[in-house]
This record gives sequence, C-alpha cells and structure tokens, in this order.
Amino acid sequence: MEVTINNIRKEFERFPALNDVSLKIASGELIALLGPSGSGKTTLLRLIAGLDFPTGGQIFFGDEDASHHSVQERNVGFVFQHYALFRHMTVAENIGFGLKVRPSSSRPPKSEIRRRVSDLLDMVQLGGLEKRYPNQLSGGQRQRVALARAMAIEPRILLLDEPFGALDAKVRKELRRWLREFHDRTGHTTVFVTHDQEEALELADRVVVMSQGKIEQVGSADDVYDRPGSPFVFSFIGESSHLPVEVKEKTVFFQGQPIGISEAAAGGGELFFRPEDISLVEAQDALFGKVTACRRLAGTRIAEIDIANDGHAPYHVEVEVPLHAPVALGSEVRFRPTRWKVFENA
Repeated sequence: MEVTINNIRKEFERFPALNDVSLKIASGELIALLGPSGSGKTTLLRLIAGLDFPTGGQIFFGDEDASHHSVQERNVGFVFQHYALFRHMTVAENIGFGLKVRPSSSRPPKSEIRRRVSDLLDMVQLGGLEKRYPNQLSGGQRQRVALARAMAIEPRILLLDEPFGALDAKVRKELRRWLREFHDRTGHTTVFVTHDQEEALELADRVVVMSQGKIEQVGSADDVYDRPGSPFVFSFIGESSHLPVEVKEKTVFFQGQPIGISEAAAGGGELFFRPEDISLVEAQDALFGKVTACRRLAGTRIAEIDIANDGHAPYHVEVEVPLHAPVALGSEVRFRPTRWKVFENA
C-alpha cells in the first residue's frame, strides 16, 4: 500500500507539532522516522494511524483520501513500545484478539482464526508458546507477540512506535535483524519511529530525519550519513565537529589562515567533519591544537583536541586516529579533514 502525505499540519492549542510535512512512501517500503524528542515523528505516525487527525493537509492510502478515516477504516497494524498485550490472555488469544472482536459480518470462522494464529506463531518464531501468558515471556518474545497481533488483522500498513525502546541493547540488536528479515518476507509497507540512529540506519530502506515539526532530509542510510543536507542532519547523525570558517577564492580559512582544503562557495560558514574523516599532517596549512584526552575505540583511538580561540573558550573537536598515532596528552597535532561540508551562515 502506497502512502502519500501532502502538506500535513498538526497543531495542539496553536502549537505547531507538524508544519507543512510532505512525504511519499512506496508500497512495500520500510521507512524510519528519526529525530530527537519533540521533532514530530510520533505525531506523524499517529496521524497515519488515525489516532489523531491533521489540522491541515491530506493523507492518502493509495488513491483513497484517508485523512479523516477512523483507525478501523484505515485497517493499520500498530505496535507500541511497551507491547500493550493483555496480561490475562494467552499468546494465542492475544494474537487472535483483533479478529475475534470484528463485527460478525467480517469475523473469520474460529477454525480460520486458529489457522492464522498458528501461521503467525511460526512466522515470528514462537511456535509452541501459544499457551503461555505475557508474564512468562521475555521482552523480545513479548514484542514479537505484539507484532504478530498487529499482523493478524492483515493490515494495509504496519506502524511501529519505538518498538525496541524498552529492551536491552543485545536483544534490540537481535530483534532489529529479525524485523528486517520479517519485513522482507511479508513485504508490508512499514513505518517505524525511533530516536536510535543505529537502528534507523541499519533497518530502513529510507530514513526520514525530522526536527521541530519539519522534515530535514529523506534518503538512504548512505545519503543521510555521507551526504547530510543541513547542519542539523550532520550534527544529529553520527559524531561530528564544526568550526567557523571563511571561503575566499575556493580556499577555506580558519582564524584567517588557510587549512589546506577548498570549497566552491564563497563567504562565511561552518565547516563540518566527522572524527573518522581526518588525516594527521605536518604541513603548516592545517588545523592544529592540543590533545586534552585520548581513549581507545576498538582498533583506533579518539583524541580530543582543543583549538585556541583568541582568549575565548577553545574550540573542542574529536578525531579518530590509528592506535600508533602520536597523540600523547598535551602534545600538539596538525590535521586536515579528508571529507567535509561547509554550510553557509543563514
């Protein structure tokens, strides 16, 4: 099912939670809504689900305007962070609940419900646990029951709100891999909300980066990490440092001195780079500063560097260097970004 969001606005007591958001989600696509708290990602998910209604704009399911349809009319599957399972029901009863409460005209026969529940138990790898209760399951198992329950109604779209937020890191990683495999098998159009960058980059076909009720960038994991389109995306996705610079005749200057890199656009702006995208140099036209801390990171080291700032608080940057690099505490190092982006001042 294709989903089209056209110029959606949502206000809560005149506070704009979403401001002119447009997005097209292809049928069968797995989309991540990624952003900090208050960015509008959960509000957008609830509008797609029909749990809230827009102040303006439209939401289409295929060619159908679903903007003001109820949850039941939209036929979406929704998975919450805290499972929302019925504690007094068994696993099988939880999964089949959405089918059993349908109006008699659309309710499948009991034998069909049993068959569908059995198939879903196998699909989510919980065969043999149908008679257990939620308190007899691990967190990861409960979340798979919640997903099976959402799938039982054969939804047009599957929506997940921070689905792994309540789980520990190891279980989250296992379930992320499992969810991607599950999605590839079922082919459902899936939208999930997360504030976990690693989760979004690993799982999604495309990542929708949101901030302050707007979409900052939409793209693949490679797009948003390697080609961030705004200072916010560069800062929010992964680690980064930034410094004020000027560009004159395609040469980048920091504190009035060239630093050995070039940029097409002239004027003032902010130079952004990632810790892993630097090289240590001995040349004079480079950034330099004093190492204030150093820590091991797997097969490399992260050096924290203070760069003098004319009597003001120093600029603080982090660089990733080989284990053998000369970055002793108190030493001066010179370096250049190997990949960077200069964003012009607004």
